[in-house]
Amino acid sequence: MKIAVFPGDGIGPETCAEALRVLHAIDLPDVQWMEGLVGGAAWRATGHPLPDATIEVAHACDAILFGAVGDFACDQLDRHLRPEQAILGLRRELQLFANLRPVRAIPALIDASALKPDIARSIDMLIVRELNGDVYFGEKGRRQTPEGLRQGYDIMSYAEDEVRRIAHVAFTAARGRRGAVTSVDKANVLETSQLWRDVMLEVAREYPDVTLDHMYVDNAAMQMVRAPGHFDVVVTGNLFGDILSDQASMCVGSIGLLASAALNGSGKGLYEPIHGSAPDIAGQGRANPLATILSAAMMLRHSFGLEAQAATIERAVYRALDSGARSADLGGQDTSVQMGDAVLRALEVEMA
Repeated sequence: MKIAVFPGDGIGPETCAEALRVLHAIDLPDVQWMEGLVGGAAWRATGHPLPDATIEVAHACDAILFGAVGDFACDQLDRHLRPEQAILGLRRELQLFANLRPVRAIPALIDASALKPDIARSIDMLIVRELNGDVYFGEKGRRQTPEGLRQGYDIMSYAEDEVRRIAHVAFTAARGRRGAVTSVDKANVLETSQLWRDVMLEVAREYPDVTLDHMYVDNAAMQMVRAPGHFDVVVTGNLFGDILSDQASMCVGSIGLLASAALNGSGKGLYEPIHGSAPDIAGQGRANPLATILSAAMMLRHSFGLEAQAATIERAVYRALDSGARSADLGGQDTSVQMGDAVLRALEVEMA
């Protein structure tokens, strides 16, 4: 097992450190640990947010545990040098097209949800977000209008093969859950979304045991608050998925709780919490490491097939929350290390 760790910026190193403590405590086969610089940290050291040495490590490893990128001090750099280009570059370089973001209610944190408890308890969905297309990777730039005004543009586009492959991921995932897929688009306005919907309907014919419904993204945002229990597997494009998954995190209670996996369809994966680098609290010990710990569990499951170890880590996280462990984002005062300690204590019980 070759595992690369790219801590990145802000709170990334702090949350990765706690996830590594958990991984070192679990029963794993032999691991070759690798590391690399990304984001603002890489730019400061090498002049680029995704240096060649890091790309080489990314290709050589089996899976990547990723912290976060983003640094206010880098906001004025040319776009290709900004920290965020590291994660976009890795997605492109490794063809990590399928993003899995599980969202489920945590009984101990029902009161932390922004929703009423009876609504929050119903949350159990998987958001499948396409990662290699959309406006994030389309042609973009600045130009002048005929009147001499500045104009920015970002082209949204999807080819049918890009939609087809993410559709198969969603339908396959639904077969292992409750058998329902909701495809989120804006087909009443966007031609890109109309193609998306057309391809989803074509792929659905190959999965007669899975139901498919469609929802415009604005309605989906509303329904995710009104009736989140309706959703089983949600599949959507890059931009809509980015927004909806952050919204879903607050339905659960905190963006510090949601893990994610970015997969290429051949076993290679990058695993990261969905929260950002939070540079305003970096170094203060206030970051919630649970999303990164849960991302490490997803790594064991999806890249290495270690279901038992992954499930043990997840149970330890829930046990730690049951015991009262609470970081600042959850209304408590536990530091990042104290949250890690609570998970490790729970892990000992789970492995006893």
